[in-house]
Amino acid sequence: MKDDSDVRKPTSTFPYGDYAPEKLQEAADRALDHYLKPEDNPSEPKSSAQLFTVSDEVDTEVLLANLSETLASANAMLNDLAFDMEGSRRHVLLGVLQIIELGALLADKALDRVEIRT
Repeated sequence: MKDDSDVRKPTSTFPYGDYAPEKLQEAADRALDHYLKPEDNPSEPKSSAQLFTVSDEVDTEVLLANLSETLASANAMLNDLAFDMEGSRRHVLLGVLQIIELGALLADKALDRVEIRT
């Protein structure tokens, strides 16, 4: 008959020594926080699905001037296209042209009111 002193306990297969549940819980919490909790101060800017952006540093006068030029370009393109069309398609394009013209008038009036900074 064998006595209890001959019975060996199986050696731990845990690679970091004795099993310490509180230390494992702390490590698991840190790992989950790292991957799942949002950071208060993100080090990298968040990506956006927006393709184009306007810089916050651009002043209002430059924005309005570019808006006015963009509307003038859209007007010229649609005007050229509208006169190549006939029927209801032409009427639709002429309606869009009128909306662009109204937008251009508003942009130009706002541009007139902007104080020029020196």
